[in-house]
Amino acid sequence: MSASDPSQKTGTVSLDTIRAAAVRIAPFVAMTPLIRMTPSGVSLKAENLQPIGAFKIRGAFNALLTLSEEERRRGVVAHSSGNHAQAVAYAAKILGIRATVVMPETSSRLKMEATKRWGAELVLCSPFGNARAEVTAKIAREHGYVVIEPYDAAAIMAGTGTIGLEILAQKPDVEFVFVPVSGGGLIGGLSAAIVQSNPAIRVIGVEPELADDAAQSFKAGHIVRLPPEDTIRTIADGLRVSQLGALPWINIHAFVHDIVTVSEDAVRAAMRRIATEAGLVAEPSGAVALAGALAAGHDPERMVAVLSGGNIDLNSYAEIIAV
Repeated sequence: MSASDPSQKTGTVSLDTIRAAAVRIAPFVAMTPLIRMTPSGVSLKAENLQPIGAFKIRGAFNALLTLSEEERRRGVVAHSSGNHAQAVAYAAKILGIRATVVMPETSSRLKMEATKRWGAELVLCSPFGNARAEVTAKIAREHGYVVIEPYDAAAIMAGTGTIGLEILAQKPDVEFVFVPVSGGGLIGGLSAAIVQSNPAIRVIGVEPELADDAAQSFKAGHIVRLPPEDTIRTIADGLRVSQLGALPWINIHAFVHDIVTVSEDAVRAAMRRIATEAGLVAEPSGAVALAGALAAGHDPERMVAVLSGGNIDLNSYAEIIAV
């Protein structure tokens, strides 16, 4: 960023930073298609078609590619319930960087196995309290690793902001973009890209009723933290973060129009609609945005819902789809 870049003072992610990230990560990530659902008419931004099956690859590559040579030699450590874990493991393997990933012991077995498959060292921790961050910090201190945050980092948000640039190019007439909310890295970067490009477009966050810290924060005007014991109840395992990150919150406050919540049944129904109307697999976290879009009542031809990921155990998926 230049000295005159207002994002240095405000904490918002600038368009120039997001555009630079798009160039940086282009050799490693897919420009995912917009797929129109039939007959509902909503367009899905199919990030489940990324090499690791989720949008997290964008932020992971941008973060690792901006490390110095000395930092790359030291190695990295990250914490995640699943998709960020896979993304860091995959990006580190491609770039030849040693990676350790901390995951809650309740994480999806599928996501644990995928993380190990890409060559990362896997460390399990308690799903409660601040265990993930504490274990990650301890490992970083002991080994000198660089911490790759899952969402509360400018490089992560710049990477995810590239999704917004693609949506604008693919659907210039879009009026509403629905985005799942966890720690806020996805919606923070995406909303910065879209609203700074076209302030008339409304970016709307969606999260489960059982993990509604972002919705509460949006209404209160400050970050609200929920106990992990509450958020762990939702089927959307990628959205179980207890509170928004500080940097994502700044961007959410600046660029997001609203944050709404959906029920667990609505998430399951959205997964089935994605399968039958678009022929795509969505994990619960990936279907949340569509659940919000379907309940919004806007013109479906002017809506885009971000299908953020499709990593789900096939047995669990079959049970949900078969209902």
